[in-house]
Amino acid sequence: MRPLPAAVLGGLAAGIITTAVMTVGRKTGLLGKTLDRDAVDWIDDLTGSRDVIGDTGTSVVEFANHLGASAAFAVAWPTLRRLAPEASVPLVAAAYGTALYAVNIAGVAPRLGITEGEIEAGPRKAAERWMVHVVQAVATGMLAERLTDR
Repeated sequence: MRPLPAAVLGGLAAGIITTAVMTVGRKTGLLGKTLDRDAVDWIDDLTGSRDVIGDTGTSVVEFANHLGASAAFAVAWPTLRRLAPEASVPLVAAAYGTALYAVNIAGVAPRLGITEGEIEAGPRKAAERWMVHVVQAVATGMLAERLTDR
């Protein structure tokens, strides 16, 4: 498969994987309130969606958004590999996941009101959010590499 479609498919699969990580982590108590639940609350605050489609419906909307973002951010993967062809895939992916976390969660999300900000969230919640972004990017990179024709 060509690198771009492979990356997008890897990103979509990684979106499912990270949703599972957040759900299992939250339900087992290993993670606190996860970013997907913050996003569901934000969607409801803006639209009143829970009154119309319930919590499950609002969660489905958030999941669709998450998959879209996962695919969109995966588009950068082929360029990252061209820039660092000999570098370790997990290392490049972890760096990319860290950058996504810094820009999107530490930077943009608090300004939009999706999150409270990483300082206010505290070190545990901030670390959990960062970890999920690293998992997302590493899964994307590893799957994209596996699917790409060489």
